[in-house]
Amino acid sequence: MDGMVTILGSGTSQGVPVIACECHVCQSTDLKDNRTRSSIMISVQEENYVIDSGPDFRTQMLREKVKTLRGIIFTHEHKDHVAGLDDVRAFNYREERPMEVFCTSQVEIALRREFHYIFSDKRYPGIPKINLNTITLENFILEKDLILTPIEVMHYKLPVLGYRFGDFTYITDAKTISEVERKKVRGTKTLVVNALHQSEHLSHFNLEEALEFIHEMKPEVAYLTHISHLFGTNEEIKKLLPSNVFPAYDGLKISFNY
Repeated sequence: MDGMVTILGSGTSQGVPVIACECHVCQSTDLKDNRTRSSIMISVQEENYVIDSGPDFRTQMLREKVKTLRGIIFTHEHKDHVAGLDDVRAFNYREERPMEVFCTSQVEIALRREFHYIFSDKRYPGIPKINLNTITLENFILEKDLILTPIEVMHYKLPVLGYRFGDFTYITDAKTISEVERKKVRGTKTLVVNALHQSEHLSHFNLEEALEFIHEMKPEVAYLTHISHLFGTNEEIKKLLPSNVFPAYDGLKISFNY
């Protein structure tokens, strides 16, 4: 069966442009250099699922004219990946159903802390309605025949989940990936992976590390995401890449099979 992935956001934690920055990337007039915080949307069987709801979640939903959203799958608990959860209220009201949320027990602790009012015994009118689904490294089902395989990567010392579904793999905030987890990626047709910039970084792949990983995994096509303004403009980045690797950009749509 066929599905569609939309790159909702392709930027790092500060987004691009960065507040008050006057570098040539942040001042670029190319719309592909406007990068909101990293997130994707999976569209299958008339349902949509989002991986991560960062601070730009509302903007992304409006930009893509999303009218229905079944669930949110979280990669980890950092604010640039969870901060927009409150805005599921609009979908609660429109669709008259709770939002399905898929996350590890570690992420759940952070959600209960950051959004304590959602989980309070005193139900304040208008608060988001969510249904928590605890996930581990075991496969889980979103829709009939759509199975997600969690891929554990390390974001310095923090475990983060990437996901494979069908012939598509999405990984963000990775610095190291064990051989056991790499086996889950092998054979994927399309790979989206983080590449912060060219310099070494403590908790993210830089360009060299991302390209090494792509070369080892051998996808047909790969896209770089979680991109910093320090990397360069979209056009500058493209010149640094092999023929089957591209910088992702907000609004990019990629088909997949499952």
